[in-house]
Amino acid sequence: MKKWLKNEWFNITSHYLDDAISIDKLWKELEHKYEHKSRHYHNLTHIYKMLTQLEEVEMKISDNHALKFTIWFHDVIYKSTKNDNEEKSADFAINRMKSFNFDKKRIEIIENLIISTKKHQLILHDNTDNALLLDLDLSILGTDWETYKKYTQNIRKEYAIYPNFIYKKGRKKVLEHFLERKTLYFTDYHKTLFEQQAKENLKKEIELL
Repeated sequence: MKKWLKNEWFNITSHYLDDAISIDKLWKELEHKYEHKSRHYHNLTHIYKMLTQLEEVEMKISDNHALKFTIWFHDVIYKSTKNDNEEKSADFAINRMKSFNFDKKRIEIIENLIISTKKHQLILHDNTDNALLLDLDLSILGTDWETYKKYTQNIRKEYAIYPNFIYKKGRKKVLEHFLERKTLYFTDYHKTLFEQQAKENLKKEIELL
């Protein structure tokens, strides 16, 4: 997995940055962030799954590279005790991509795409890229129960600092918020693939909290 990710990073970044040493430095920085001991779900495996699933909807993507860079950077800053992870991840992306030969307007798009993952609501409506990003980010919700259960266990580990009575209350609020939405997913593709199973998983987790 990591070899695939590293190759993917070098392939996309080499379009905009000629310096292999700088590309490798950025890779190592991302690797360090995503492999921190506190990361049990928001890690390189999450990035890998989003990028590989992205290949399944490639024909629906407007700006493939912008969306891929968004996936790479969207959880680069993650602390369960903070509520500004998305903003800091967006700042991180902007800062690092200043050295890229990458259009400023496209960098702004990446910034907005990352910010949209905070509340999982669409910010950009010109194409389906924002919808695809959010659906890919939440695809785990629509997996089989055993996979979903493992995901919930990993999320709990990331919030290990909180006692059960605080964690369960907060987690239930998040799950109920998702269930209150008309649909969890924005694209027809992901609605068909994940919607029903995701709602069943969320309801089951709430019952077990």
